[in-house]
Amino acid sequence: MIQEQTRTATLAGNPVTLLGPEIKVGDQAPDFTVLANDRSPVTLADSYGKVRLISVVPSLDTGVCDQQTRRFNEAVSELGDNVVVLTISADLPFAQSRWCGAAGISGVQTLSDHFEMSFSTAYGTYIKELRLNSRAVFVVNAENIVTYVEYLSEVTNHPNYEAALEAAKAAAK
Repeated sequence: MIQEQTRTATLAGNPVTLLGPEIKVGDQAPDFTVLANDRSPVTLADSYGKVRLISVVPSLDTGVCDQQTRRFNEAVSELGDNVVVLTISADLPFAQSRWCGAAGISGVQTLSDHFEMSFSTAYGTYIKELRLNSRAVFVVNAENIVTYVEYLSEVTNHPNYEAALEAAKAAAK
């Protein structure tokens, strides 16, 4: 049975139930399996040795998710070669590929959690009522230790972009 969270979150002011553990700074990052746009499996272990900035969004086809992904895509070049940016949503890989093409996104890797919801149940971002990911940002260092966590209590709010980017830069030093 997947653990229900005791912390609260809302979506447009309405309470939602989050499933999975609450990840904290200093935790070993849980592994997961998601799908790349070509439907090939991707795991955390695939990028071991690099810093991972993991941007979690409900759906790329919504305003805040679109802006969040574009903001991190713009920042990729300033993060250095040792940092990868992963955007994870429950969108189908086909939809992610279409969105990336239309938005001109090339620096961020979009990954689909739709098939197994493996990421969301491992990182506590699974919205039970909607089968979507709640908004969050994680930074995982090259040794798979979580160095930054931001869970948004209101899913429609923007994350603290500057804090996440600074955490990624610090983890890469």
